[in-house]
Amino acid sequence: MVRNLVKVTVLPCMFGILFFSSSTELNKTYDFSHYATDGVALDYRVPFEEEIMIETPPKFDPTPLVLKNYTGFKEALAFKESQGNYRIVNKFGYMGKYQFGQTTLDVIGIDSHQNFLKNPILQEQAFLLNASRNKWVLRRDIKRFANRWIAGIKITESGILAAAHLAGPGSVKKFLRSGGEIGFSDAFGTSIRSYLKRFSGYDVSNIKAVKRPSIKQLRLVSL
Repeated sequence: MVRNLVKVTVLPCMFGILFFSSSTELNKTYDFSHYATDGVALDYRVPFEEEIMIETPPKFDPTPLVLKNYTGFKEALAFKESQGNYRIVNKFGYMGKYQFGQTTLDVIGIDSHQNFLKNPILQEQAFLLNASRNKWVLRRDIKRFANRWIAGIKITESGILAAAHLAGPGSVKKFLRSGGEIGFSDAFGTSIRSYLKRFSGYDVSNIKAVKRPSIKQLRLVSL
């Protein structure tokens, strides 16, 4: 009799208390603002589903971040040529950080190709000498075509010098003077047009036009 009375009266009361207390707990907002660490309130909440944004991962660009000056110009060009590797020789025999051919090295007075590969300073000097020579050969074309548009590309001095590094100044002259009709691509399919565009807009005013630059005119520093 007593057991039945407990089932009828006590148990329903207990279930009622638990139900109302749990409903109250679910709807209750807790204020954590009085708890703080280093002055930062621990006011946490879980974001709603629509508040969660799926971010697209950034596109990886391996090209180094450089300024648009001479250093930026040569480093960006070197990265394209060899990823900045002083010791590399490709399957066509082009050497070093800037991928010089034997003929170009001979023109600027470097006859020891093994020494060239071992000497980063010599490679940096060779780049400047060759750029100076190309600037002399292309000086009139730079003056004539800089800031003009050819084949959908804005022509700049740095783009012309980069294209000359790729294809030689004679090929760049043909491209510019033909309005982009006479092109050139190297053995890997890299074109004058791509270099004119990729290396546009660098300040290379410190490269002086020199008719016959030679490594013998410079003081070499041995490493």
